[in-house]
Amino acid sequence: MFARIKTAYNRDGSPRRYLQLVESRREEGKVRQKVLCNLGRVEDLQNGKLDDLIRSLAKFSDTLAVVDAAEDLFADWSKEFGPSMVFRRLWENLGLHKIFAGLFNERDLSIDVQEAIFCMVLNRLTEPTSKLGVSDWKDSVYRPEFESLKLHHFYRAIDFLDENKDTLEEQLFFHHTNLFTQQLDLVFFDTTSTYVQGDAGAFDLLEYGHSKDHRPDRLQVMIGILMSRDGIPIAHHVFPGNTPDTDAFIEAVSDLKKRFTIQRVIVVGDRGMMGKRTLELLEELQLQYILGVRMRNIKAGPELATSPQPYTLIKDNLKVKEVLHQEKRYIVCLNEEEAKRDQLVREQIEIKLRSKLEHGSIKDLIGHSEYKKYINVTAEAVTINTDKLKQAAVFDGLYILQTNTELPTEEVATAYRDLWQIERAFRNLKSTLDLRPVYHWKERRISGHIMLCFLALVIQIRFQKLLENCASDYGYTEVIRSLKRVHAVKLKLKDQDHLVRTEIHGAAAMAFKAVGLRIPERVQEM
Repeated sequence: MFARIKTAYNRDGSPRRYLQLVESRREEGKVRQKVLCNLGRVEDLQNGKLDDLIRSLAKFSDTLAVVDAAEDLFADWSKEFGPSMVFRRLWENLGLHKIFAGLFNERDLSIDVQEAIFCMVLNRLTEPTSKLGVSDWKDSVYRPEFESLKLHHFYRAIDFLDENKDTLEEQLFFHHTNLFTQQLDLVFFDTTSTYVQGDAGAFDLLEYGHSKDHRPDRLQVMIGILMSRDGIPIAHHVFPGNTPDTDAFIEAVSDLKKRFTIQRVIVVGDRGMMGKRTLELLEELQLQYILGVRMRNIKAGPELATSPQPYTLIKDNLKVKEVLHQEKRYIVCLNEEEAKRDQLVREQIEIKLRSKLEHGSIKDLIGHSEYKKYINVTAEAVTINTDKLKQAAVFDGLYILQTNTELPTEEVATAYRDLWQIERAFRNLKSTLDLRPVYHWKERRISGHIMLCFLALVIQIRFQKLLENCASDYGYTEVIRSLKRVHAVKLKLKDQDHLVRTEIHGAAAMAFKAVGLRIPERVQEM
């Protein structure tokens, strides 16, 4: 259906134009036009009657109604709104706004530095980027306090975090214990490394060492994290990149005893932390411990593994038994599924050994760490050490813990298994929070950057636990994606500015519920 002008002519040759409403139809395979209505002469309609007719017809069109309404409506911008609201509430629930306010008052710092810290933490949680990148990214987020932030505020904030690391960790810890627990009982410790991008120069902190990022070509730092039983980070330490795990453990535990007023603590550490110096320090500090033991590194390993005491099944294929040896308490743990995998790997190694010996590939055997421990090398020949293979079978699926606690055997084994929480925390640091690589060239900036990631980790883990408490079916990543879709739109209607938010539902609504935040009004005056 369309409008057209039909022209007719008077006797004197002058034209007469008529406005018609016409419909096209297909009849017998041909397109024909049928005049539905003659609206009158064009000249008569152009005195305002045609405009009135169009407005009247527009009432029945949804699209034209929007166009008509939009004549007085202007959308200025749309910015991300959801994450800044939810994480700001969590920031306040954790007492961080009061902690920072107190520290800033003591140092007479501007409020911009506090906002810069929150801005960088929010960036870590939602869209990690460099400090220069944060300076641009903040303009895509609706939080009026971010508008005055400049690049120098972010660098000053990083320096502040480095200078006040210990105080921040202690105040966060005491706020957490006052709200949720009465005392710190189990403390987990583990280490990781992160490398520095580019030529960072020569600093005491930056060293080449065993890279857990598989980047031995990069200068790196070591990071150790202490974590509570419920998976909340307590403190972190930054060490030179070539620091052994045992040395890092000793320093972190000594610092824990000095900084935190603890009644009773049991330190849980992985096998890399075990050593004579470690045990001597723990005994000297009168701390209880649960430490993994490298079975092949202690003489009593085979005796502990083959001890006659019966196993007790506790959960998930995990069996345990307690063995006392030379007045020391050991817990032998057996995972039968892991035992099957260990046996299969050893059998495959034996097959490869025989194949290489048959083809004379002796150099490959001697230089390979997995092969050389199962061979005998003499001047005459290289042979398979069957005794070593049999001895290795004793340890299939086993790991041994040493402890001086009086906890039941099952609790000791369960506490050690909970070390996975700190491993998950490191994965979050390196993936979700994008800890690596580090682009700073000053040691205080490297330390400050790690402290920033530590704060973001505390908030992320607390948020995940709040989601679990709400029995949420949504994962953390899904919730963040949903929150980022919640935008604030600035609309100008007849010279009046309004803030209109987009809809909040599903995973985003669950996030608001988890932190105890009421969903804001859909339209607000600015």
